[in-house]
Amino acid sequence: MWPDQPGRLAELPLAGATRRQLGRPRHPVPWWTVVSAFLSPVLATGGWLVAGAVQPASYSPIRETVSVLAGHAGTDRWIMTVALFLVGGCQFVTAAGLAGVGVPARILLAVAGLSSVGIALFPEPARGSTPPHLAWTALGAVALAVWPAFVARRAPPLILSRNACVVVTAVFIALLSWLVFETQGGSDLGLAERLFLSTEICWPFIVAIGLRQTTG
Repeated sequence: MWPDQPGRLAELPLAGATRRQLGRPRHPVPWWTVVSAFLSPVLATGGWLVAGAVQPASYSPIRETVSVLAGHAGTDRWIMTVALFLVGGCQFVTAAGLAGVGVPARILLAVAGLSSVGIALFPEPARGSTPPHLAWTALGAVALAVWPAFVARRAPPLILSRNACVVVTAVFIALLSWLVFETQGGSDLGLAERLFLSTEICWPFIVAIGLRQTTG
């Protein structure tokens, strides 16, 4: 019996550590991913609210887009420009940490973040628009609209099931369709854009929260 005792005693600390490790839940996404996903809609909404407050009385958030706030015709355009850069950065961070979804979904979210940066780098002129600005705006809108379809999975949580993601994607595409319709001379373009953006940039946060509550 005595020769076996040292080996058994040596195994005890390792066994205890193993039990502690097994008892500690492992999350598919780190906490900082949830924070970055939460900050994206907060920064976007806060940006256009603050920037809109310093515009002249002629500016209408119902009729005019967020791009006007960051464009050359906007008053204190740096406010919305900084917000766009920060939102893009948060989406990059979220895409990097959202390990619970597939690589295509993470790449698509990074594309949305890159589009936000592109919109800031190529602001609207005082009149009309420019091809780079329109291209970045369209790319970001499409990426956000179809992104829920790429996060569908069979494993929990239920909110990321295929049926749920199909419904969310259909709603997002409907919002995008309304936004496109308003660009053709509609009187509610600003409202459509804000509803589209505020709804869709919240979805990565919902996904991160759902995945955070699951343990691997």
